[in-house]
Amino acid sequence: MRTLIRTIILLALVWVGILLSGYGVLIGSTENAAGLGLQCKYLTARGVSTAQYVHSSSGIIGLTQCPILRKSENIIDNG
Repeated sequence: MRTLIRTIILLALVWVGILLSGYGVLIGSTENAAGLGLQCKYLTARGVSTAQYVHSSSGIIGLTQCPILRKSENIIDNG
């Protein structure tokens, strides 16, 4: 029972940290536009946000894969 309560408290603290910082965590990605685009979905404290990037397999022009963390445009508290 103690581990369950500690886990819930830890998850609540992580959620508050994500809420106040404005960052999102990568939850999925797909290629679109004939492989030239990369669509990344991020889980933020306020919901799911989507980002579009240019995709290339070499990484010279665009990204090869989605970044794990991404700053969201909508921040609850600016400090």
